[in-house]
Amino acid sequence: MAFKENSRLDTSQVRRSSGGKGIAVGGGIGGAVLMLIVGVFFGQDGIDTLNQVTGGTGYSYDNVQSEDGNKQLEQDCQDGADANSNATCNMVGTANSLNAFWADYLPQATGVEYEMPMLDLFSGQTSTGCGHATSAVGPFYCPADQVAYVDTTFFNDMKTQLGAEGGQSAEQYVLAHEFGHHIQNQLGDLEYSQRDPQGKNSGAVRVELQADCYAGVWANKADDDSQSAVQLKPFTEDEVHRIVNATEVIGDDHIQMTSRGTTDSSTYTHGTSAQRTAWFMSGYNSGDINKCNTFESRDLNNPAA
Repeated sequence: MAFKENSRLDTSQVRRSSGGKGIAVGGGIGGAVLMLIVGVFFGQDGIDTLNQVTGGTGYSYDNVQSEDGNKQLEQDCQDGADANSNATCNMVGTANSLNAFWADYLPQATGVEYEMPMLDLFSGQTSTGCGHATSAVGPFYCPADQVAYVDTTFFNDMKTQLGAEGGQSAEQYVLAHEFGHHIQNQLGDLEYSQRDPQGKNSGAVRVELQADCYAGVWANKADDDSQSAVQLKPFTEDEVHRIVNATEVIGDDHIQMTSRGTTDSSTYTHGTSAQRTAWFMSGYNSGDINKCNTFESRDLNNPAA
């Protein structure tokens, strides 16, 4: 959703890194090991594929330069107009909105005080608490350091992949999903991916579907905030459609069918396209975290069951 133009962006919980030294993991066993760590243990396997489909149109990816670090980020990302025209500033504004929402909502809904994660907007490669990462990994959340990592060139690089429509709202959904993993980390639910890493009813699938639902809860309520410095306009029908388009493209069944022409539900880690859409919409339609209990769901195809 678009930001109100007079919103004031806050970069204090965002850092700009130009890349860490060490092992590059864009391919080969290094990348496979990192994806195993991030995927099997932290519910992020395939998040690079998820985000390959969410590149938007109408964005400038050249205005924010990583070499000037946080100072440059603060200069370039000041208000809602910047967030509406620049994908990096969109991530800053979205993080501001997510933090404001969860800081108020989480303790009311669960009794757990919200701890703000850091957002790391890196370029090329970076060092994380979960290992070295490159843009090949895609946006992900690392519970070891409680940081959401996003390569600032990623959306542009992947905007034409898999035929998704993309756009500002689809990119916001990606970050809201990662913050959903942070909520799971605070509530102690993220570990279900480690206990039960794959299969159509696995803990990994339930973790990912719940993160989608949490993203929907935020999307339902984000435009209700009239107090924070960053405020959002209501979602348009087109913006919701673009998110649903993204959830449909990144289902395990669609990805497997596209890549190899067959599907194997015993290897699912994120859920089907229909499930991902259904759980996002469950959160979006209800605005209620209690509608996101995938771990007790009897039918992952039907969140209401």
